[in-house]
Amino acid sequence: MNKVKHIIYSDLDGTLLDHYTYQASAAMNVLKQLEKAEIPVILNTSKTFDELEIIHRELKLTTPFIIENGAAVYIPIGTFAKQPADTVIKGNYWVKSFCLPVQHWLDLLSKQAGKFSKHYQGFSSLSDSTLSELTGLTITEAKRAKKRQYGEPIQWLGNDSSKKEFVEHMLNQGANVVQGGRFLHVGDSCDKGQALLWLTKQYQEHYRTYFNRASVCTIALGDGENDIAMLEAANIAVQVKSPVHEFPTLHRQQRVTKTQLLGPEGWAEAIQKLLAKQLLSH
Repeated sequence: MNKVKHIIYSDLDGTLLDHYTYQASAAMNVLKQLEKAEIPVILNTSKTFDELEIIHRELKLTTPFIIENGAAVYIPIGTFAKQPADTVIKGNYWVKSFCLPVQHWLDLLSKQAGKFSKHYQGFSSLSDSTLSELTGLTITEAKRAKKRQYGEPIQWLGNDSSKKEFVEHMLNQGANVVQGGRFLHVGDSCDKGQALLWLTKQYQEHYRTYFNRASVCTIALGDGENDIAMLEAANIAVQVKSPVHEFPTLHRQQRVTKTQLLGPEGWAEAIQKLLAKQLLSH
């Protein structure tokens, strides 16, 4: 029998974490149910490795996670029977990188975006206290958020017209620019969808070996524009309602859900509806 194995890919801010409080309280019971049902929850976010390692521990997850908008996948060593090809060992993880390092993008901004410099502030130029004020993060959390490995988030200070001009200019310089929940992210041409597809392939090979040719069904949950590639790539897309912006437009029409509840409450509701049978059987 070709058993279907589910994998959940989730954004954090505004999705699994409340936009204002950064708490996942409303989703914790569902996370416990998913663990019992052996359904992996993969965090797929713009956050850094330093941020995610802490959040991972707080959410009691032991699964792989994806950092900086798909820039790299971190897989705890031993998740699969053998180390995936094209990964390197960093600490306790097998790591697959898709992007050039952050210094490349800092140099590009410095050399090619001078005429826009008055319109934005980059993470690297912000003090810990300023970033804390902008985001509501603690000083310690702000320090972790600044430890970027692959790209530079920026706070846009100009109008929409100048932002559009900036994005077009940076695209012409070879950068990728995506809108996150609070910041524009300047980096390589990688995205959350590409990382989802690569990691799903690793799970498929693992399940094929150990679960008698099991097929995989991916569920992605997100609220922002930087989640679009992930939502388009998954088998099932869940758009989580945001308190600060409308649902981003998707090309796909099939197997798309929009939550009525905000953030982690919407996240939990959607998962319970989609996986009711699996969760109730454990």
